[in-house]
Amino acid sequence: MDFFGKCKIWVLFICLISQLGQGFYLPGSYPHKHVVGDALSVKVNSLTSIDTEIPFSYYSLPFCPPQEGVKDSAENLGELLMGDRIENSPYRFKMYTNETEIYLCQTKSLSGDEFKLMKKRIDEMYQVNLILDNLPAIRYTRKEGLFLRWTGYPIGIKVQEVYYVFNHLKFTVLVHKYEETNVASVMGTGDAAEVIPTGGKSDSDVPGYMVVGFEVTPCSYQNTAVSLKNLKMYGKYPSAIKCDPTSVAMAVKENEPVAFTYEVAFVESDIKWPSRWDAYLKMEGAKVHWFSILNSLMVITFLAGIVLVIFLRTVRRDLTRYEELDKEAQAQMNEELSGWKLVVGDVFRAPSNPSLLCVMVGDGVQILGMSVVTILFAALGFMSPASRGTLITGMLFSYMILGIAAGYVAVRMWRTIFCGDHKGWVSVSWRVACFFPGIAFLILTTLNFLLWGSHSTGAIPFSLFVILILLWFCISVPLTLVGGYFGAKAPHIEYPVRTNQIPREIPAQKYPSWLLVLGAGTLPFGTLFIELFFIMSSIWMGRVYYVFGFLFIVLLLLVVVCAEVSLVLTYMHLCVEDWKWWWKSFFASGSVAIYIFLYSVNYLIFDLKSLSGPVSATLYLGYSLFMVLAIMLATGTVGFLSSFWFVHYLFSSVKLD
Repeated sequence: MDFFGKCKIWVLFICLISQLGQGFYLPGSYPHKHVVGDALSVKVNSLTSIDTEIPFSYYSLPFCPPQEGVKDSAENLGELLMGDRIENSPYRFKMYTNETEIYLCQTKSLSGDEFKLMKKRIDEMYQVNLILDNLPAIRYTRKEGLFLRWTGYPIGIKVQEVYYVFNHLKFTVLVHKYEETNVASVMGTGDAAEVIPTGGKSDSDVPGYMVVGFEVTPCSYQNTAVSLKNLKMYGKYPSAIKCDPTSVAMAVKENEPVAFTYEVAFVESDIKWPSRWDAYLKMEGAKVHWFSILNSLMVITFLAGIVLVIFLRTVRRDLTRYEELDKEAQAQMNEELSGWKLVVGDVFRAPSNPSLLCVMVGDGVQILGMSVVTILFAALGFMSPASRGTLITGMLFSYMILGIAAGYVAVRMWRTIFCGDHKGWVSVSWRVACFFPGIAFLILTTLNFLLWGSHSTGAIPFSLFVILILLWFCISVPLTLVGGYFGAKAPHIEYPVRTNQIPREIPAQKYPSWLLVLGAGTLPFGTLFIELFFIMSSIWMGRVYYVFGFLFIVLLLLVVVCAEVSLVLTYMHLCVEDWKWWWKSFFASGSVAIYIFLYSVNYLIFDLKSLSGPVSATLYLGYSLFMVLAIMLATGTVGFLSSFWFVHYLFSSVKLD
């Protein structure tokens, strides 16, 4: 096939992909058609605060319960692990039917404990999170001429030592005329089944609308208990309610009730279904992301230049000179050699704690594989924020499945270190299956006790703990053992040179080698610290993070930098006759975790200034420690495997008797 023929095939392929992208919308579920007058139900999620980072149930405060009682929505594994508790609410709408002054309920007189709890939650800046048709309620505020977007609305506000509650909500529902999609008409499964209404008329005959936006404006409106005595839920409030978000009126007082009302207006919008999440996912600071990538590319280019010099000028030149000599001259030259050529009989000597090194490398392969798979699928749109919890669920299941890769790599490395001896591979596989999950279980259990003590919805239920243990024992452990079995059966990597019986003495160094290893972590940290700010803001500041395309590029650049840093540092150690390179190559790139943890502490002090209480700070540091441990294993594995390949390649080029 000629060049132009190949070009035509590529053009057709790209056109096909673009057409598929127009016909199939990945980030979100299928459109839901609602006929005028159809009932729309609003759901409530956990109360959240960036001040404490501890979520609580919506009905832990004296809000109006639904007439049918409080019911939990079906939640997936990821939602439960994230602390989401989605429940039904008393707020009900009718499609394209504007309603005003709708009375919900009047609470009983607030007891002393309820009054104190309400004041505490207002002081801690807790937000109410509402959901309509899978869209979180969004609130717009104006500050210094700029429009700011927020998800949810505050419970209340404190003004001059007086606490006010937002007891009237003004909802704006943006709708778009329903458009029949090819996917919905062809695929009658999943959410598309809800598109097809029951009845005599066909889908195209009945006009309908899709919900494409959900906005809320909270107000504090003063009402009197006397005028509400005979009102029932969803009745008409006796007087007109003017919603003014700039003023407050309903003060929270002990032994006095609070009445809640709302209004809803439907507005037809030009926003189409695939674009309804744009308001939440609008990427800010795109230039900063590109600057981060450019910064990483500069670091990679600098390190690549050093690696190129090592390979082309130093290693190749030395090997060429060495191979041109005859045996007698080689023997004479061996006596005069310096640098890496002198450690030829010790470079593959087994490191200290070889089983621990193999276990950490195996777990690192598993974590790195999970990261690549999860971020790639998220970048392609398979794990959209419309499907809550799918990101965490996907990470969990990809980690368990990749246990087979962890067992294989760890056991094969174990056999390589011990020159093909396959004894003990079951023990190594078990340790791989238990090392990182065991540490994670210990950290999360400790943090969970703190959340249980706070009665937070963020606490993992005991039943979920049992499910996680069963998933680990029934899926992850067997797959790791299967991978270990294949690793034991696979041929071990043979060393190109023999190891001397007596280890060579390492000359005294001018500076501690571990100091250089710890300093090497600054280069990988430099490639990701800008993106790290956006990730931290997403986790702890409640901002939606969805620039997974950038994150995937940064991940690839991080892998390249870690490999280059470890390779250069290993060569430097060999040149000063330090043959104990195994652990140093692991921590040369793995030391980036130290700088990430220090950055986390810096973020806690300077960016999360409002974080209050020792429990919140402990939770933050505990989750940061868990994240840092995973990063250390993944980056350390990249550095070790690249250094192992480099050392094997280097000494396989040396011809010895």
